[in-house]
Amino acid sequence: MTAEPAVTSFAALHHRPGEPLLLPNAWDHASAAALAARGFSAIGTTSLAVAAAVGLPDGEAATREHTLRLALTLGSEPYLLSVDVEDGFSDDPGEVVELTRQLWAVGVVGINLEDGLGATEPHAAKIAAVKNAVPGLFVNARTDTYWLGDGDEADTLRRLAAYRQAGADGVFVPGLTDPGRIETLVRHIDAPLNLLYSPAGPTVPQLAGLGVRRVSLGSLLYRRALGAALDAVADIAAGRAPGGTTPSYDEVRALERSASASRSANSSA
Repeated sequence: MTAEPAVTSFAALHHRPGEPLLLPNAWDHASAAALAARGFSAIGTTSLAVAAAVGLPDGEAATREHTLRLALTLGSEPYLLSVDVEDGFSDDPGEVVELTRQLWAVGVVGINLEDGLGATEPHAAKIAAVKNAVPGLFVNARTDTYWLGDGDEADTLRRLAAYRQAGADGVFVPGLTDPGRIETLVRHIDAPLNLLYSPAGPTVPQLAGLGVRRVSLGSLLYRRALGAALDAVADIAAGRAPGGTTPSYDEVRALERSASASRSANSSA
């Protein structure tokens, strides 16, 4: 799959009325390969898991190289990859552009770029710089008005409109779960709206009915995996057989072989 058709197909997944893109988020090769084997054609990464795996803080521009390393591992695989780059790991639009060029070069077709509730104009400048330098990259512009702020609806609309004007292909509002406010954003923003799934919020079919075009799982799968590990060790310590799904050793090794085959095919293409 060449870069341009891949990008086109990724963008198209955001324009299917009534059928939002359900984007699971992986944290390493095995998790991404297992999700792809379940039929997910597009996969994202999660910055929390990248940071937690190496003992660094999330959202503090500490994991740029680790994010690049993961993108290099996953970008040549036969699925569409979107990478969570926090705020671009820099306040300098030029440095953010350099990062996105490197991601594009290894096969990444989309990024999440978050404002961290900083000023609107600098974030819009990053978006504009990225779209000017790598126009094919799908930029999902995230605002943290609900994640870190007080959920001001007017401020959210203002920020999203500015990011859209700067060239963002989609907009992302994690932390928003109120159906009425979701409908307001869908009506007022001329871009696919991405929300973060919450077990306490609307279901995926309900979000589809509200007009949401992309539903991300964020760090949920990673946190569930950690929880499952803790539950399993507690069961074992108590003399119980652990429940839940446990892939076999050979099934996990098969994911490794799949990766090797994919890399060989890409290198000979």
